[in-house]
Amino acid sequence: MNIQQNTLYLLTPGSYVNRDHLTLQVEVPEYPPDLPREERAPDKVSGKRRLSVPIHHLESICVFGPSTISAPAMNLCWAQGVAVNFLSETGYFLARLTGVADTSVTLRRTQFRAADDPARAASMARQMIAGKIQNGRNSLLRAARENENAAEQQQLQQVADGLARQIRRLGELKITGESSQIDEIRGAEGLAGQQYFSVFTLMLKQQREHFAFTVRSRRPPRDRINCLLSYLYALVRHDCIAALTCVGLDPFVGFLHVDRPNRPSLALDLMEEFRPWLADRLAVTLINRQQILPEHFVEREGGAVEFAEDGRKAVIKAYQERKQETLSHPLLERNLRLAQMPCIQARLLARHLRGDLPGYIPLTPK
Repeated sequence: MNIQQNTLYLLTPGSYVNRDHLTLQVEVPEYPPDLPREERAPDKVSGKRRLSVPIHHLESICVFGPSTISAPAMNLCWAQGVAVNFLSETGYFLARLTGVADTSVTLRRTQFRAADDPARAASMARQMIAGKIQNGRNSLLRAARENENAAEQQQLQQVADGLARQIRRLGELKITGESSQIDEIRGAEGLAGQQYFSVFTLMLKQQREHFAFTVRSRRPPRDRINCLLSYLYALVRHDCIAALTCVGLDPFVGFLHVDRPNRPSLALDLMEEFRPWLADRLAVTLINRQQILPEHFVEREGGAVEFAEDGRKAVIKAYQERKQETLSHPLLERNLRLAQMPCIQARLLARHLRGDLPGYIPLTPK
């Protein structure tokens, strides 16, 4: 359990949150250290840790796995604008509960009209994917500069050059409003992703034999590196959902990702530009610094790989510490915490939808 950056993460199954006036009372069960996770049950609890959290210290709660929040605690969260997010133990987003949104309905209606306009949707999708590809290219160029192996340097540079060509093709694409253009943009994103991940292992300086990347696999991840990336993507997705909701946009109506039940399409759109420089770079750093080790993972029957409890805690701690770092926003020319960047980008998207900006400008830090 960690409280940082105004988010309460409940990682231990069986945790319980209740209300005491304007404070949340959190009870976290403790089990014998040698008890396997699958055998944990209420009758095996050896003790409880208790924590009091004033509601005004929080902006959201993330519940991983089977834990309980009482109705009075929920009511307090809704009244104070604290969103409650439910995720599986592996980080798959399940639900988000908030009070009545205090936002302008006109912005959402503008968003829905733009999502139904093939030309506007393709224009915004192109910007988001171009930002993602550029950020991935920056990471590869950085890895090439730091790599002392000439052959690997050449491989990284070749893929970076290939990504540059993809960006140029996107820039040359004339948006006509044809429905097939959004598929063309998705195809460019898929091809760029294949190229990027083909040399992902070359960014690792340590533990390559334990975290070698072969192919992207999800639900479930089939190896440690995919497990780590998927978990970090889940944390970024939560932050993007929160940012979009705060500015008054509907996180479930997007421009690039296809609408599906329970899929936060716009949050997935927004997080594309954050994947390479926030999630992927942090994954590489954790492996290179050996803050994440093979023993932080558990292999289940059927080949699925999951985090052990200490592994999840280590990743969340590192992610929150990373978000406290500052970065100069290229457009605003101000030093801001990384935790603020999803909200800044969501506001830029809202301004574009309102007509205040001629186009959406993705975040592409160096």
